[in-house]
Amino acid sequence: MALTAVQPVRVYADTSVYGGVFDEQFAKASRRFFDLVRQGRRFQLVVSAIVLNEIALAPQPVRTLVDEMLPLAETILVTDDALNLQQAYLDHGIVTPRSADDALHVALATVGNCGMIVSWNFRHIVHYQKVPLYNAVNALHRRLPLEIRSPLEVIEDED
Repeated sequence: MALTAVQPVRVYADTSVYGGVFDEQFAKASRRFFDLVRQGRRFQLVVSAIVLNEIALAPQPVRTLVDEMLPLAETILVTDDALNLQQAYLDHGIVTPRSADDALHVALATVGNCGMIVSWNFRHIVHYQKVPLYNAVNALHRRLPLEIRSPLEVIEDED
């Protein structure tokens, strides 16, 4: 039986993944993730206005990477739906108001119909206790579940 081609997964990469390319600890997996985006077979990159705003404050090499990736990405806007979902995450205590931008990244990925968000933020996004909570709130708001992973979890094994 022949396998059919699989559509690329819409994946939202938060700011930490772009910066990860230039961080020794996260560089290998972050670079591999963006290589897979460039190949276009596995991932369709989604970026938001909040990522672009955060990147504006980043060092030049990070801004250059974003500029290189933008033609391959779909840009989504911050909408009332995303802000309402962000507030629901805050109301349910998944994160505190101090981490509202992290909740907004998850909300944007959800409202933007992404299948996945990738992040190196293990405290507020990719956390084993928070992932099911984000998805419980998504279900309450009649949203699809969201895969929440680190780049290391989504790159192919090269061995």
